[in-house]
Amino acid sequence: NPVSTTTMVLLEKVYVLYCGACGMPPEYCEYGPDFETHCNPWLLKNHPDVYEELRGAACTVVPETKAPRPSEPWTMEERLKAFYDKYEPNKVDNVPQLLEKYEGKEEKLFQALVKKYGPEPEDPFYDDEDSDIDDNGDDEDDEGQEERLSSKQKKKRRGAGAKKATKVDTRVVIQKISRNRKKATTVVMGMDTIPGVKLKDVSKAFSKRFAGSSSVKDGVKGKEIIIQGDHMDDVAEMIVHKFQVSGDSVYMDIDGEFIPYK
Repeated sequence: NPVSTTTMVLLEKVYVLYCGACGMPPEYCEYGPDFETHCNPWLLKNHPDVYEELRGAACTVVPETKAPRPSEPWTMEERLKAFYDKYEPNKVDNVPQLLEKYEGKEEKLFQALVKKYGPEPEDPFYDDEDSDIDDNGDDEDDEGQEERLSSKQKKKRRGAGAKKATKVDTRVVIQKISRNRKKATTVVMGMDTIPGVKLKDVSKAFSKRFAGSSSVKDGVKGKEIIIQGDHMDDVAEMIVHKFQVSGDSVYMDIDGEFIPYK
């Protein structure tokens, strides 16, 4: 009779770790919906060594490198390009022509742009100076001084701040609206920001000055004075001289650009 042989194979026991949150091996947790909120916290708490092995490289924080400080501040062209790049990127290419057009009036141009769009971008040349001031502990000195103020002084400061917050900056905008080729109207906005001025009296003064109709109406951004005819330049001059408004606070809307009167 043939002799039967039996071959025995020894199998090594393999330990498999399964996530207590989603039930998958930790290598596949990232494909589930609860990877960040449940799987990672569970693995870090129960098996930190496995967490370090699987997530350590991915969780390594790369320190942010700060760009070196420029050797000099922006030129006027760089300053204007940075402004338009933030608010109107499609106008960046027109910067050289704008600077040529407003040569000698660049600051007034920026004042108009800031009032129309918002604050200017920060020049990186001045960033380190601001941080140096902070590092000197000025903020801590201010906090200490605030703590030393008596309650009566604090009340006075709060009262002064409240009055300053309610102050309205004077800003008058003049636009021309053409209804057809021959007829046009002049729209004046912001006259209600002039202290002590009544809109009805202003409307009457415009009507008398330009010998035409003038009325006060509710506009999208507040009260408007509608004057019959194209009188932009004359209206601006009248506002500056008759109502004692600074020329820097009177703007003429010319093709969508707000240009200070003076």
